[in-house]
Amino acid sequence: MTTTSQPTSSQPWVHQKGAVIQEFGTVKQFPLGLSYDARMYSCQRLNQVLADTQILYGLYKKHHWNMRGATFYPLHLLLDKHAGEQLELVDTIAERVQTLGGVSVGDPRHVAEITSIPRPPDGVEEVPAMLSRLLHAHEAILTQAHDAAARAAELGDDGTNDLLVSQVIRTGELQAWFLAEHLVDTPLVRA
Repeated sequence: MTTTSQPTSSQPWVHQKGAVIQEFGTVKQFPLGLSYDARMYSCQRLNQVLADTQILYGLYKKHHWNMRGATFYPLHLLLDKHAGEQLELVDTIAERVQTLGGVSVGDPRHVAEITSIPRPPDGVEEVPAMLSRLLHAHEAILTQAHDAAARAAELGDDGTNDLLVSQVIRTGELQAWFLAEHLVDTPLVRA
C-alpha cells in the first residue's frame, strides 16, 4: 500500500484565521459541582475585576516610569514591586475565569472598553496625584471584590470567594496602605 504525503517544509503557516469557538460572556460546562448561574455570575464579576486589575497594573508601570522628585528612588522601587504583584493577580484571575468555563478578557482594547478605572492624563502628573490615582483604582477594585466575594460565597463558589478574599483583597489592602502612608504630610528632617 502506497500513501502520498505532503512534502516537508520549514515554512511557517502564517496569516491563519479561524472561527471563534467560544464567545466572550459565555461559560461552558465543566464538572466542578457548581451551577451554571454561579459560574456565569463569577465569570462576569471576575472579568470586571480582571479588566480593572490590568488597568491598575498599567497605572503602576506608568507611574513607576514617570516618578519624579525627592522620593523618586523608594517610590520607583515600590511601584514596580506593586506592579509585579498586580501582574500575578491578572494571571490568577484570568485562570479562574477559564477554570469556571468562561472566557477571560485579555485584549487591551476590550479591557479599555469595560474597565471602571478612569483614564489618566497622557503626561506626567505630580507625585501626590499619581499616588491618589492608584489609591482610587485600588478602592474601586476592592469595593467590587468585596461585593463579588460575598455573592460568590452565597452561590457556593468557594474558589472564587477564596481568590477574591485571600489574593485580590489582601494584596489590594496592603498595597493601598503602603501608598496612603506616602501621602501623610510629615516633615522629612525635623519635627
